[in-house]
Amino acid sequence: MSQSSPRLSLPFIQAAQAQKHVTHNEAVRALDILVQLSFADDQLSAPPPAPSEGDCYIVAPGGSGAWVAQDGAITAYLDGAWQFHVPRAGWRGYVLARSAMRVFDGSDWQDISPSELQAASLIGLGMNADNSTPFAAKLNAALWSALYSADGGTGSLIQTLNRENSTSDVGFVLQDNFETRALIGAFGDERLRLSVTPDGTNFNDALIIDPATGIADQPSLPRFKASTNFDNFIAEDVWSTIGINTVEFNDQACFDASTNLFTAPVDGSYLFGGSIHFKKHLASAHSCIRLIRNGVEVILGSFGRTSGPHYSLSNTIWCQTMAALTAGDTVALQSMMESNDAYAAADHTTFWGTKIG
Repeated sequence: MSQSSPRLSLPFIQAAQAQKHVTHNEAVRALDILVQLSFADDQLSAPPPAPSEGDCYIVAPGGSGAWVAQDGAITAYLDGAWQFHVPRAGWRGYVLARSAMRVFDGSDWQDISPSELQAASLIGLGMNADNSTPFAAKLNAALWSALYSADGGTGSLIQTLNRENSTSDVGFVLQDNFETRALIGAFGDERLRLSVTPDGTNFNDALIIDPATGIADQPSLPRFKASTNFDNFIAEDVWSTIGINTVEFNDQACFDASTNLFTAPVDGSYLFGGSIHFKKHLASAHSCIRLIRNGVEVILGSFGRTSGPHYSLSNTIWCQTMAALTAGDTVALQSMMESNDAYAAADHTTFWGTKIG
């Protein structure tokens, strides 16, 4: 029967052996050193001047003093003396002085290279990884730092996400308790998209960038442009809401042609404009224009008035302003004629608006 174990060379207690506890304790000491292997340092070729009980080292080339002829061996300080163990291929240990992992390749100790770490099929940090998500981490903070020039790097940090082709997906998925709420990336085509969802099924694109032009589109932005297709009669000295009934575009259905009102779908800053082409009726008059909020409040900066009565058959006046609206606020285009009535001409009277912030 062999007198030691084949892998760790632990001494066996022999039949009829005296002082069996000595052999047993020797094996326990070896296990204490070699299991969960870690080293204080791997750059010393001579013993440190004041080792502590249990300190463990890899003997660097050129061993001297008590470490002479022990290059590459594992040595531990036990009971005031150095104990040595010969490593075998595949043994690994953590070097505390350098925060590095080393592996013995059968002839020498090597730092575990990034390529060896990349060969791992599953990596889980704080949670289990699986074949569908081979890298999984459950933590409260993460940091990627560039390798500085002083440390041999470039000082830059670039993270690359690669997909197989332009019809595949590449990007970030943001979730609430593992339910998708937002996407950032290129999904199914080459356009960069920022998309949100209330339920993980129905998605609303907030931003799309065309790679061919670099032009950004906001398909969900509230905006509209509309006009009137009939002459609106404007009474003398009475503010009248213009019947804007023909919609050129109307994203988010924010303008209602049946009521002539824009309704803010969300809180924000909005830009509005309008133009009224006046047609003289019976006599010349001053023409006025304004935008009104919620039917009662004139939006500051929207009022306009001709400096004098127009004497020709037609006249155009414009207004443009910005307003801070609360969701549900309405805006309408109004006009008034001073002294005499007139008409807001069909096809040349417009009202438009868009959310800008």
